[in-house]
Amino acid sequence: MKQLIISFFLLITSVLVAQTKVSGTVKDASGTPLPFVNVVFKASNEGTISNEDGRFYLESDQNFDAIVFSFVGFESKEVALTQRNSYKMEVTLEEEAAALDEVVIVSGKQPKENNPAIDILRKIWENRRENGVKKFKQYSYDKYEKLEFDLNTIDSTLIKSKIFKGMEFMWDQIDTSKVTGNSYLPIFINEAYSKVYGDNDLNEEKEVLKGNKNSGFENNQTLIAFVKDLYKEYNVYDNYLKFFDKAFTSPLSRTGIDVYNYVLLDSAYRDNKWCYNIVYYPRRKNELTFKGDFWVNDTTWAIKEINLQASKSANLNWVREVYIEQEFEVLNDSIFLITRDHFLSDFSFRKKEEAQGIYGKRTTLYDNYNFDIKKDKSFYGEQTNPYNEAVYNRPDSFWEQNRMEALNKDEKGVYRLLDTLKTVPRFKTLYNLGATLATGYYEVDNFDVGPVFSIFGFNEAEGLRIRLGGRTYFSQNDPWRIETFGAYGFKDKRFKFGISGKVLLDRKSRLSIFSGYRKDVEQTGASLTTSNDVLGRSLASSSLISVGANDRLTRIKLATAGFEIEPAKNFTVRVTGSHRKLRSATDTFSLDYFAEDGSVKSTISQPEIELGLFYTPKRKTSGYGVERTIINDGDYPSFYLGYTYGLKDILDGDFEYKKLQTLYTQPWNIGGFGRLLSTIEAGKIFDPVPLGLLSPVPGNQTYFSLYNAFTNLDYYEFVTDTYTSLHLQHDFGGRIFGRIPGLRDLDLREVIGFRAVYGQISDDNKALNASNIVYQAPEDIYWEWSVGVGNIFRIFRIDFNFRGNYLDNPGAREFGVTGVFGFSF
Repeated sequence: MKQLIISFFLLITSVLVAQTKVSGTVKDASGTPLPFVNVVFKASNEGTISNEDGRFYLESDQNFDAIVFSFVGFESKEVALTQRNSYKMEVTLEEEAAALDEVVIVSGKQPKENNPAIDILRKIWENRRENGVKKFKQYSYDKYEKLEFDLNTIDSTLIKSKIFKGMEFMWDQIDTSKVTGNSYLPIFINEAYSKVYGDNDLNEEKEVLKGNKNSGFENNQTLIAFVKDLYKEYNVYDNYLKFFDKAFTSPLSRTGIDVYNYVLLDSAYRDNKWCYNIVYYPRRKNELTFKGDFWVNDTTWAIKEINLQASKSANLNWVREVYIEQEFEVLNDSIFLITRDHFLSDFSFRKKEEAQGIYGKRTTLYDNYNFDIKKDKSFYGEQTNPYNEAVYNRPDSFWEQNRMEALNKDEKGVYRLLDTLKTVPRFKTLYNLGATLATGYYEVDNFDVGPVFSIFGFNEAEGLRIRLGGRTYFSQNDPWRIETFGAYGFKDKRFKFGISGKVLLDRKSRLSIFSGYRKDVEQTGASLTTSNDVLGRSLASSSLISVGANDRLTRIKLATAGFEIEPAKNFTVRVTGSHRKLRSATDTFSLDYFAEDGSVKSTISQPEIELGLFYTPKRKTSGYGVERTIINDGDYPSFYLGYTYGLKDILDGDFEYKKLQTLYTQPWNIGGFGRLLSTIEAGKIFDPVPLGLLSPVPGNQTYFSLYNAFTNLDYYEFVTDTYTSLHLQHDFGGRIFGRIPGLRDLDLREVIGFRAVYGQISDDNKALNASNIVYQAPEDIYWEWSVGVGNIFRIFRIDFNFRGNYLDNPGAREFGVTGVFGFSF
């Protein structure tokens, strides 16, 4: 979802003047570009480092008459500035005579031993836990955060584009970035003021939002939250810094000496503290690394200032540039506290410098630190009002008092710009198009039509299927919502439909009630952990193409009603009553079973009562209505425990049974080795039931890679009443391909997977079976594995799937190829 939000910004935008600005390229005598050259205005601390191609850009609010270039193994060079703006400079550095024979130094590679910079780095490691708020038992501080999005790389072609006809007034706000040197136009700004409380003994932290203001999106807290989540909190002392779902190696990491070169460049007083200046840059290309420098105190070994700029060769999609600056202040002789954090990223569909893109900038300031003021543990766990309207409508006087950094001319102008743009019809059209791509729904007068991506489908029972649905939508915080759909199959010539509704009764406890009804065709063996989602439908039920005959389908009539409540943050209790009628949807598939009188029945009528417990720690949501949007989807663990009781002779119930199910999903960031996703499922049905109520192991007869399914199994190939399954999928993020010549420039990513399931089926259930499915359970543990190549054209992954055992099963598929589309950084 985060990637779609970024795509939305790129879509609708693609269709204080500094006193001194310089840019250009640094080369050696042979004309080869020199990366990571130190570039500094003379007699100042304002500087930058050239990128992998030797290019640099630097600007200042002050006037300077010279610029100095320095690099290990080369003579420093001072270049006079004869004009205020000096672009496209060509600078050549000469090798030092004493270094001509020292190939390692000339190449920029630095030794790991007898290197004073690394000796200092080891001191930082030894003292890292003694810095900042972690030294105190409790802490609190004020936090001001400013988020901004800017359209960048604006040229005459874009300005004259017909897309922006009627919006020409917005080009009056164009300025130039001091980091990249590209022109930009501010298009969105969000300000937030918070109070943060923490307890290191309890390992708890709580942020209380006091005020929020933004340009043009006052009622869209979801957009604001998505933008914020792009820039997660990080600590430069950690071994790995996570941005855009990727783990970058920190230059202060204990593994840093394996991926960075370090050079002790200078020493000087910084705010009356003697500090060392260390420059660092990557040892290899195509790794998730930075270049930059930092200042470290000579006695406390705490970082005073640091800047980080992501390597341009890093395997990162849609992002051309990542730049970070942090500043710290001295509390006393041993403690440094962060005071300012600036993060800039440059998003673009293309990584070429001349392509248009979007700057995303976050500036965070910290003040009014207080320590060792203890609060009860209940303070950190208590529920708070998820949305206080006053917080989002603070007067200007509030911001004048609490804003820690004044807005510049451009930032003030963006408030007026967005208010004006919203009145322009062409802008509204672009906005609606982007919103449809991001959400899957098209808004028509308080009713959203969609999802637009599920209109067409195909299966053996219905043939070509057309589906059209929608939902009520007055705002994202509606206290009630109704959703419906209608579908028609051209083969069975039957109309299907569904409707559901839900109402939020109490905002604080999230107490809500819901009900619904659906008449449809479904692939009931598509997941082990069952769901009573009335309008939910798996891809297996309507994939346009499939492997073999997808004819094991069920006609279902499902009615549900229930309530749910959230007694504690991210812990939900749900009680659901349901009634379903099941029968086969094709002549080649049977759900038949033997009744108590010995007759064969083809239809199952079954009411159930289900108690479900859901726990999702660290989940972030937006909104306070009956439906909330998950901000950090896939970035938190998930636990589920469900107990189901089947009723007999009530509402025509055919069976009495008890069922217990559990599911645990956990993402793991494994430092520089990528990201692992794991899922464990287990369940048991304690009484005899027919096929339609058992737990088939989910197969996959589509050509799409489905995470919680077994790719080389057919539907109903294994049927169980007791099961345990394991799914593992690891994305290396290009760590292997990035070191292979010929592949490293393609930014491909390696993905491996492993899936296994153990199950049993009782003799009582076998005796009850009268269907055309022969029951077989994976008592010898069925397993399969896969290898995949991801990031193909930045949107596609292909997986090669191999079956591990049960190769003698009729029609067993030993090998299969599947794929999946998706946006990822």
